[in-house]
Amino acid sequence: MERTSACSEGLRGRKAYEVEVLSDQLCTCRDGVRLAADVYLPECSGGGAQGGDGAARRASYPVLLQRTPYNKLGLAREGLWYAERGYAVVLQDVRGRFASEGLFEPFLHEAEDGFDTVAWLLEQPWCNGRVGTMGTSYLACTQAALGTLNPPGLAAQFVSQGFANYHTTRSRRGGAYENHRTHWLFRMARDSKEAAADPALRAAADQAWEHLDQWISPWPMREGLNPLSALPTYERALFDFMTRGDYDTWWHNPALSLEPYYETYPDIPVYFLGSWYDPYAVAVTDNYVALAGRGKGPVRLLMGPWVHGVEALAAGHAGDVEFGDEARLAYDQLRLAWFDRWLKDVDDPYDLDANHPVRIFVMGGGTGRKTPDGRIHHGGRWRGEHGWPIERTVPSRLFLTSDGGLSERPPTTACATSYRYDPLDPQPSAPDPRNPKDLFARGGFDLRGHAAAPFCRDGRPLAARHDVLVYATGILNEPVEVTGRAKVTLWVSSTGVDTDFTARLVDWYPPNPDYPEGYGLELCQTIQRARYRASREHAELMTPGEVYELTLLLPPTSNLFMAGHRIRVDISSSDFPRFDVNPNTGEPLGRHRRCEVVTNTVHYGPDAPSAVLLPVVR
Repeated sequence: MERTSACSEGLRGRKAYEVEVLSDQLCTCRDGVRLAADVYLPECSGGGAQGGDGAARRASYPVLLQRTPYNKLGLAREGLWYAERGYAVVLQDVRGRFASEGLFEPFLHEAEDGFDTVAWLLEQPWCNGRVGTMGTSYLACTQAALGTLNPPGLAAQFVSQGFANYHTTRSRRGGAYENHRTHWLFRMARDSKEAAADPALRAAADQAWEHLDQWISPWPMREGLNPLSALPTYERALFDFMTRGDYDTWWHNPALSLEPYYETYPDIPVYFLGSWYDPYAVAVTDNYVALAGRGKGPVRLLMGPWVHGVEALAAGHAGDVEFGDEARLAYDQLRLAWFDRWLKDVDDPYDLDANHPVRIFVMGGGTGRKTPDGRIHHGGRWRGEHGWPIERTVPSRLFLTSDGGLSERPPTTACATSYRYDPLDPQPSAPDPRNPKDLFARGGFDLRGHAAAPFCRDGRPLAARHDVLVYATGILNEPVEVTGRAKVTLWVSSTGVDTDFTARLVDWYPPNPDYPEGYGLELCQTIQRARYRASREHAELMTPGEVYELTLLLPPTSNLFMAGHRIRVDISSSDFPRFDVNPNTGEPLGRHRRCEVVTNTVHYGPDAPSAVLLPVVR
């Protein structure tokens, strides 16, 4: 038991508390597995009135719960900070991680374990019966999953950069596999309980992490012949995500998909926070639309220009793009104000009024010049909105043309553009010029290669590749704001039975002294596997040469394309290593042993009106 001194005054002039830390408090789940939590209490153990037996009677407080697979000790600062301001803070290791018992089976037990934890909290003398949850990424998943079971006492949530459906984003997208999941599982293996107990296993996990680029390749791993083989539950998760392309009942676990549970989700205040440059942008906005659409308890949405992770929220940049100090978020204060409002009934100066429950950062409007720290100054500003999607948005359809244009005029003649797609020479994902060896660059970047980046050959623009089709407007005469989800409709054919099509939305800067070749700023990207063109539940291979309609729905964004810029859409058939490559053979997903080079074709004309639909805010 430890005691930590707090500062004399809390945030916004309120008295602070001394904090007592109760380490490794055990919650027993319904199957007997015990989960360990550190509890941060805002008072001294000797304080309070004395009971008849001489024991101190402790005051009770609203509780803030975070459940993490990343070691509860890493959240100690938050535990102390919120406890100093009058909350009992509970930081729990999830099943099978660090101090908690059991086997870690990613995602599968989070709903039930979370429910049991909230029930345990209500039994504690320091809990006043009102529980709030918070957390980012997997910690957003754990709180949303327990929310689907509507545990008594759950009173408010602050869900940051979290999931809605892992089949839709962050594990799979458009039928393709997101290699981030492999990256995540390899990282988790290094600090697993099994690796901590076995130095040889830890050394092997470290070596695999060091050579991750050799394991994430166009060829899938084999069961029993990969670095996760010594960790059966981790390996099982890897192959489930890689091979389960059909959206079937396996995905209906509340920690894998919230979609089946929206209508029964508890009627409590929920704040959703997301980022345009975070793969969870789709999930965050989908969750807001689903819960706010029920017309029940207050639901808020905030979308900023950051990348994934708590640390990024305090930054004014994302990758190679600078937005300015206005983009920095006082994250702790925002969450504290939300919970003060709904767990303590204190007026919330940070809360948006009922007429503007949505707050977005509109990117763009900057100088386009290089900042002192070497980033492009893209700029932006905050704006309140009545809802999401924005009602005053006007859909603007621009048709793809064979000469690489985006035209408001519908096509009058039929024509097509073909390219050769080789799965063993995929288009690389845009690398980070500051950290070119990172497999998964985060943020906005100029769409050009880097000789030091994995899977890149040189520093040429990615659009210079033979397998990338570029479509752009003319130079804009006035600014154009695009806010929402752009949709690309392609009429395509292929010489293969299956293939992928990718789309990128780009803000194409004109040349200036700092960027003499211009700057192709990637705003968002997506992919569609052709076998899932008609349904995410069932695959259907193509007939070579037949023309099909494909829809690629891009993630949400908000960007002001300035006068002098061009709106650009890049089409290809790969974006690696962000997504796995399609071997074009039609073999079972994640298990192919052959690759075929195919010719893919985009068609235009009255009967094949390939186009992009932009949500333009007038």
